Amino acid sequence: MSRPVIGITSYVEPATWAAWRDVPAALVPHSYVRQVHEAGGLAVVVPPLPADADETDAREVLARLDGLILAGGVDVEPSRYDRLPHPTIQPARPDRDTSELLIAQVTAADDMAVLGVCRGMQIMAVAAGGTLEQHLPDRLGHTGHSPGPGRYGEHPVELAPGSRVHAILGDQVTVPTYHHQGVESAPGYESVGWSTDGVLEAFEDPGARFRIAVQWHPEAGADPRLFQALVDACRR
Repeated sequence: MSRPVIGITSYVEPATWAAWRDVPAALVPHSYVRQVHEAGGLAVVVPPLPADADETDAREVLARLDGLILAGGVDVEPSRYDRLPHPTIQPARPDRDTSELLIAQVTAADDMAVLGVCRGMQIMAVAAGGTLEQHLPDRLGHTGHSPGPGRYGEHPVELAPGSRVHAILGDQVTVPTYHHQGVESAPGYESVGWSTDGVLEAFEDPGARFRIAVQWHPEAGADPRLFQALVDACRR
């Protein structure tokens, strides 16, 4: 069989290489690409859509893909879910918010296979009319989910028996984590994974072909099973 083509959403940030300094570039960590390739897929980087893009434009891009990863990144701008910003909120990326919220809505309507990762999970929640908890340490009293700049934490996640995520990963997994925000509500999704301190770590749409989101960073770990499951779903 041909290899499924998996899109990975990216972000525009200043990048530096060779003689070039702070050049705006569409970026995604290569760990996503590596995971897709090792799972048997072909990775394609998907930059933010133009500011005036509509559902037709989104479908023109998605029609070239078999599946999609909504990748991690900075905080979703709180106005997208009708909240005032917390003092710790990261500078907004309006181009990415607009593009990914649109893509999340279109992929849900068209039942495209999607894996949401960290910010991607939050985008899926907000696109469905949900809300985010803007700074988990305020409630948890610790920074274990994001221990320091550029440094992943690690913790176990318990998964709900009978869920698709449970079928992929089993009862419990230890995951790499890097987030100070979390999903507060996600209409239409079923909560299926939690850290031991009660943070929602995974949800899914049980009626979709494959629509799963996790709050951790599987691309940064050694467990390939979520990427393999996405590629297998696209083959089917």
